[in-house]
Amino acid sequence: MAVRKLKPTTPGQRHKIIGTFEEITASVPEKSLVYGKKSSGGRNNQGKMTMRYIGGGHRKMIRIVDFKRNKDGVPAVVKTIEYDPNRSARIALLYYADGEKRYIIAPNGLQVGATLMSGETAAPEIGNALPLQNIPVGTVIHNIELRPGQGAAFVRSAGNFAQLTSREGKYCVVKLPSGEVRQILSTCKATIGSVGNSDHGLESSGKAGRSRWMGRRPRNRGVVMNPVDHPMGGGEGRASGGHPRSRKGLYAKGLKTRAPKKHSSKYIIERRKK
Repeated sequence: MAVRKLKPTTPGQRHKIIGTFEEITASVPEKSLVYGKKSSGGRNNQGKMTMRYIGGGHRKMIRIVDFKRNKDGVPAVVKTIEYDPNRSARIALLYYADGEKRYIIAPNGLQVGATLMSGETAAPEIGNALPLQNIPVGTVIHNIELRPGQGAAFVRSAGNFAQLTSREGKYCVVKLPSGEVRQILSTCKATIGSVGNSDHGLESSGKAGRSRWMGRRPRNRGVVMNPVDHPMGGGEGRASGGHPRSRKGLYAKGLKTRAPKKHSSKYIIERRKK
């Protein structure tokens, strides 16, 4: 995957950098695996705005993505690689040998026509999903489960990957993209390889309207509000606003929000880097 920079024929094109979409092979999703996405516009069931800066945007269809990969021992052929508006990664449509169709997140280097497998007997090759205990140490992985059978929770966005570093008893030690090193049960599944669309981080929207297409409305800074509206509001002239904090008064820069006695803290060997 590559990106292309457009000629500055308009102000919006001047800073626009977008993906080439060259790896996408189908423009219409599989009908049996989609349903319409309801947009709330930030309103609750009483019609009151509870989340600001949300609204508008293009209509979307939810693609049902298989994060569990629980069809063990059944080979599947990659039929298409498609765009998904709900995530940064691309998705791949699999045709299983028994006739079932499923979407998965497309890893880097996955080609149409490749055969994938999941389960303990699967080979540690790109796109295959197998338990951590069956993956060689040092392998690059993504779509990692936190609890066996729960479905992938970690490392799902474009270009991300984790690394299986060692094994300790019934746990495997995994280095996550954030820099955090933690233990995960060896029976949890992960997919081999890194997530595709790795150049997603290089893209630039180029104009405010592109955010509107994505359903994001203009965001008002707390510094320019009045004291009644925000803790950082008020002051004569262009006041800096004091210490950065949220609308509810919580510090915004560097305040640790993790619960000190959280149950899963004992599985974290090394905290993520700031």
